[in-house]
Amino acid sequence: MASVVDTQQLQPTHNTAMDEDDEVLITADQLNSVAALASTSAAEGAAKSDKPDFAPLSAKDLQTKRNEIRRIRVPPHRFSPLKADWLKIYSPIVEYLKLQIRMNPKTRMIEIRSCAETEDVGAIQKAADFVRAYCMGFTAEDSLALLRMEDLFLETFEVKDVKTLNGDHLSRAIGRIAGKDGKTKFTIENTTKTRIVLADSKIHILGTYQNIKIARDAVCNLILGSPPGKVYSNLRTLSSRMKERF
Repeated sequence: MASVVDTQQLQPTHNTAMDEDDEVLITADQLNSVAALASTSAAEGAAKSDKPDFAPLSAKDLQTKRNEIRRIRVPPHRFSPLKADWLKIYSPIVEYLKLQIRMNPKTRMIEIRSCAETEDVGAIQKAADFVRAYCMGFTAEDSLALLRMEDLFLETFEVKDVKTLNGDHLSRAIGRIAGKDGKTKFTIENTTKTRIVLADSKIHILGTYQNIKIARDAVCNLILGSPPGKVYSNLRTLSSRMKERF
C-alpha cells in the first residue's frame, strides 16, 4: 500500500512539470506577433525621437541659385602672353570646371562666372587661383597644377619685407636670387619642387606648404647676404632629409 501511495503522489508532480513546459513553448504564430509588436514599437520610438533624419545633399543642392562671379585684374605686362596662351587658359576652366569665362578689355579684367552646369562648389575659387597665378607670371602649365592638385598654394612677398634695401643694394639682392643665367633660381626650384617668379622686387612662390617654407628660407638667406654656395649646401642637406622621410 505504501508503494501505491508513493506512485500516486509522484504522478501529479510529473503532470505539473509537463504543463509548465507547455506554457514555456512559443509557437510560430506567437513569434510573428512578437516581431510585429517590436517593429511597431521601434517605428513609434523613431517617430517620437527628437533627432531629425535628413538625406545627404548632392553637389548641385549645395549651390546657390545666384551665379558667383570672380574678377581678376590683368597687369599690363601680361596682356601679350595672355593673348598667346588664351586657349590654354579658358579650355580647362570651361571643359574641366564647367565655368564661363571672358576677357573684358574695357576694365582689363578676366571675369569668371558659375552656371547651371557647374558641379563643384569650389570650382570658381580654383579657377580664380589659376588665373591669378598666370597673371603673376607663372606659365600656363605650372598654373594648371592648381586645378589638378589640392595642396598647392601661392605666396607673395617683397624683398623689403625681409631687409630694407634701396638702389644698387636692391638690384644686387635680386641678382643673387636669380643667379647667373637663372642658375640659382632653377636650383631652388628643382630642389624644393616649387616654382618661383621674380617680378621686380616681388617674389612669387607656387608649391606645397612645406616646400614653400623651404624655398622662402633659401630666398631670404640670399637677400640677407648669404653666399650661394652656403645656400646650396643647406638645400642639399634638406633635400636628402626629405628623401629619407618619404
